[in-house]
Amino acid sequence: MNSSLFLLGFGLYLLLMIAISYLVSRKQHSSEDFLLAGRNVSGGLTFGTTVATMIGTGTSMGAVGYAYQHGWGGMLYGIGGAIGILLTAWLFAPLRRMRFMTMSEELSYYAGANLWVKHCSAVMIFLASLGWMGAHIIGGALYLSWATGLELFYSKLLIAVAFTLYVMIGGYRAVVWTDSLMALILFAGFLLMSYAAVQSAGGVMALGTAVATARQQGMMQQLPLLPAISLSAVVIVGVLATPSFRQRIYAARSIGTVRRSFIFSGVLYLLFAALPAVIGIAAFSLAPQLENHQFAFTTVAVLVLPAALAMLVLLAGLSATLSSASSDAIAAVSVLIRDFYQAISGAMPPPDKAILYARLSVLLVSGVALLLALLSDDLIRYISNMIATLMSGMFVIAILGRFWPRLNWQGALAAMLAAVTTSLLLISQPLWLAYWGNPCLPAVACAMLAAIAVSLLTPPCRINRTEALKLISAQREEYQAVTETFPQGSLPERR
Repeated sequence: MNSSLFLLGFGLYLLLMIAISYLVSRKQHSSEDFLLAGRNVSGGLTFGTTVATMIGTGTSMGAVGYAYQHGWGGMLYGIGGAIGILLTAWLFAPLRRMRFMTMSEELSYYAGANLWVKHCSAVMIFLASLGWMGAHIIGGALYLSWATGLELFYSKLLIAVAFTLYVMIGGYRAVVWTDSLMALILFAGFLLMSYAAVQSAGGVMALGTAVATARQQGMMQQLPLLPAISLSAVVIVGVLATPSFRQRIYAARSIGTVRRSFIFSGVLYLLFAALPAVIGIAAFSLAPQLENHQFAFTTVAVLVLPAALAMLVLLAGLSATLSSASSDAIAAVSVLIRDFYQAISGAMPPPDKAILYARLSVLLVSGVALLLALLSDDLIRYISNMIATLMSGMFVIAILGRFWPRLNWQGALAAMLAAVTTSLLLISQPLWLAYWGNPCLPAVACAMLAAIAVSLLTPPCRINRTEALKLISAQREEYQAVTETFPQGSLPERR
């Protein structure tokens, strides 16, 4: 791979993203425009940004590398993602009518609009968004480091700077447009690469033979049943509780728009699930001595494709990490602007400074995510542990909140605490972690038990769902009114 030519291609790609961001940024007049694209994202753009995020870092680097180690087990990531997005379409698309701004508003709604739930979940959502951004920085840096020879540290830094630039300029509208463009290139690249990989390895039957032979020789690990279930489960939980997917619901034009887009994305991703496994197994067949399994995708691209196509596919894979990171950056900024700022100041950002504050927040969250990315290089383990620790509790609150009106604020807080505690305990015990594969299933189970038990042992919410939604809307309108009355931030004394 010509490293100078690859860097030139990456630079041209980044300039294109910045140009798109600049063009769409001219329509921004408020923080709602910057963070939710005016709540008017079409079905086509919702579909494009969803596909681009799902066929992103975890799929191209993580799932292919996992297949290099575990054979057809690489399909589990795609299967889990498809189930997750289809469930999200069924369970949570109707939330569009409630006009939530952030996922923390949604979770507090299930617990009587309780501010403790809102603030605690905002912290968890913010950390989860940073965690996802860190994962995408790691994935993008692995691409860049392999293709150019740059040290991993500088590759991570360059990836963080790249997505920060065009998100700061264009906001969420830029994200959905650039994602949709990349979705087309990504999907075409995966199809082309899968076909070339199968042909180079001798056909689909040869791949099956290669897996069987490798397992007999002890070169490829047989994935035990429980860790296999845990991997799919952690991806399902991740999709159902990932703030960036909720952002798509809140920003969509209508319930029907987001539901159709998610269903089409889920079906497409389910059909797509076998491709990362095919590429990973082909990589093992063609290069069984890779020192780092996470380079399986890039290795196959160079071995089976002409140089120009290989560069295009690698640039598409690199763009996948940027598109995924940009979506999570917007989710993190939404929490920072709509929840943290409001909780501390008692008001929304001044209208004339809202977009400036949002752009500065993009810079802040990108810097923190970069620091997280510098702490790890193992993508699948990073994602699994992060989801189990930060998102299992939110997943439980969302599921119980949709189906069990008895959930109260005490139960919601207990769910978050139980999930974090259980996950960290398993991570600290290597034998337990090896048995489960990742902490997701125990964390979800303990969070569910804690939420139900504590809710039953404490008084029910005195505020029903209708009243809770009115409270959340009234709080938002009150804060907005105060901000507009005192536009320079000179708020009256709060008693």
